[in-house]
Amino acid sequence: MSDLAPIMSTAAARPPQPQYDLRPGARVVVAMSGGVDSTVTAALMARAGYEVVGVTLQLYDHGAALAKKGACCAGQDIHDARTAAERIGIAHYVLDYESRFRQDVIEEFADAYLRGETPIPCIRCNQTVKFRDLLDVARDLGAEAMATGHYVRRLEGENGPELHRAADPARDQSWFLFATTREQLDFLRFPLGGLPKTETRAIAAELGLAAADKPDSQDICFVPQGRYTTLIDKLRPQGALPGDIVHQDGRVLGRHEGVTRYTVGQRRGLNIALGEPLFVTKIDADRREVVVGPREALLTAALTLKEANWLGDQPSLALAAGRPVLARVRSTREPVPARLTLDGLRFDAPEEGVSPGQACVLYDPAVPSRVLGGGFIATTEPAHA
Repeated sequence: MSDLAPIMSTAAARPPQPQYDLRPGARVVVAMSGGVDSTVTAALMARAGYEVVGVTLQLYDHGAALAKKGACCAGQDIHDARTAAERIGIAHYVLDYESRFRQDVIEEFADAYLRGETPIPCIRCNQTVKFRDLLDVARDLGAEAMATGHYVRRLEGENGPELHRAADPARDQSWFLFATTREQLDFLRFPLGGLPKTETRAIAAELGLAAADKPDSQDICFVPQGRYTTLIDKLRPQGALPGDIVHQDGRVLGRHEGVTRYTVGQRRGLNIALGEPLFVTKIDADRREVVVGPREALLTAALTLKEANWLGDQPSLALAAGRPVLARVRSTREPVPARLTLDGLRFDAPEEGVSPGQACVLYDPAVPSRVLGGGFIATTEPAHA
């Protein structure tokens, strides 16, 4: 028996709910991590009259996960998801995805640092175990859609569903979902895309869900205490081999204890004194060199992309070459004007701190909320040679 009466009674005071473009009573799988966002997503879909099935992925060993607060899809979070499903009145299943998560996310995370890149494991997780593997499970269960607690919007456009930034800029997660394909977007629903986080927590509180006051996870979920080097040293000990810290003019300024300890744009922890601020401008993993230079050396004129995904109206990113876009190279930055090339883009004005391995997400200048696609940054062209 569903316990949705508390939020049903105040429905009239709430803003209009999004249209999900699903038949009444359709089966919908909801990815439930145990947090407030996915819990409220399940509640909203149940309130809309759909047959909701909650699925939680176990991504860690239960014992180890219980010792780590704020971990997603593990230990206490699995318990919270199960309890929430009972409260809402929906079926709930837990799937063991630990081996898949380790291979597709954790191992790739370590390999990226070993290559001198700065990875984003949250994007890999969405791209693989969530929007690929879990989506397949949803179809196997006979679902007509899968809903998640991401703060993005799926809007119908002239040529089908489009991915848009969340209505609340402070909660927007579109940068993390650039790899969502057209086929996946057709199957996905995002009930929270039009809500502020305060509204999400209010719904959870009205339902009497423990997740209402549960803090958001902050660090990388599988990295204990945020110390990623501890994990990488265990998985890829060769990353801790020493090497030279080299100025971009060729001078050797010091030694380092492993390329995996550095990222492009880093200033602190270099342990060298030259009388001027120095920043990591490049990591040459093959030579085990950390290259440093002045701040202006961080300015990037252009970049190339790998694993590009295109959601624009043209058939592919390459065929859209020459098109103006808005490019976002960090989740905390606003998009800046650029123009597409055959394998990447060129910025209208140099952009600072562009790092290989990070994501570059593309938005439509005509409709700035619309995600056109993106890719992982492969190479960069400095603005000042």
